Amino acid sequence: MDTYVPDIDDQAAEENGSGTRIGLALGSGGARGWAHIGVIQALNKAGIQPEIVCGTSIGSLIGAAHLGGALPELTDWAINLSRLGILRYLDIRMLGGGFIAGRKLQDLLDDALAGKKIEDLEQRFVAVATDLSTGHEVWLRKGSLSEAAWASFALPGIFPPVTRNKQLLVDGALVNPIPVSACRAMGARLVIAVNLNTDHLGRRPSTGSENAPTNQSLPEQDIESNGRVTGMLKQFLGLNNPELGLVSVMASSLNIIQDRLTRIRLAGDPPDVTISPHVGNIALLEFNRATEAIAEGERAVELALPSLWEAMDILGIPKPEPGLPARNG
Repeated sequence: MDTYVPDIDDQAAEENGSGTRIGLALGSGGARGWAHIGVIQALNKAGIQPEIVCGTSIGSLIGAAHLGGALPELTDWAINLSRLGILRYLDIRMLGGGFIAGRKLQDLLDDALAGKKIEDLEQRFVAVATDLSTGHEVWLRKGSLSEAAWASFALPGIFPPVTRNKQLLVDGALVNPIPVSACRAMGARLVIAVNLNTDHLGRRPSTGSENAPTNQSLPEQDIESNGRVTGMLKQFLGLNNPELGLVSVMASSLNIIQDRLTRIRLAGDPPDVTISPHVGNIALLEFNRATEAIAEGERAVELALPSLWEAMDILGIPKPEPGLPARNG
């Protein structure tokens, strides 16, 4: 698979290859990605703060928020996000490259990251996106942190592509659902991969709309003047028949692609440690289930810690002392 890396030169690659750096590859998975917050929190509690963070799709958003100092704010927002709150951020449109304009969500991200640039971060960061014209994998390592994260998250058909450096960029999950390869290229000696897609196949296609609010429970701003939810919104969320909703079909299709591609990519470049939160019961747009996803991320780290300590011993990477913050650099 071709990989377009616009910002890495040979000298930087040589510099990246030294040391005992730990890399964290945060995978794609829609709303299941809230589990990344729990993973990061649990790793920090164990004294592990990866010097390299690479993310795809929701993994890029969480990684950007973490390195940009906005993770506590994002966590509070996610935990307090209700099902109705999700609807308020769906600025649906019929024209353009995506069913949801995404402007409201982008504004939130821009405000949280306050104009930060990737090259100014203390740790190294890569957001993985896909060039819609060529199909190439694109690693975003410079420029606006929020723009890079959003480009990596731009799910085709749902959000419009992001134009950056004359490229049309969409969700990186189309080419590299868990960016282990990016962590390696950035100089990680030990790579921890977070796979959110290990237990979703075989489940009934769903977007979580089985329990979506009815017309009577929607706020006034989400209801038409005649008192009915727009037909467009019903079709999009699958309020009439969740199994046949547009998002349900797209989500199930993406899950299949991600699962197959993840197996292929990880077989060719396996991580040293894999953390696998059991979040397959959380649907693509169930962003209101952050609390349980975060808790599952923390539990998954606890289960993976023995393997992580063993990998650090094998690679000669010093383990942090209990209760002390992890060493950076």
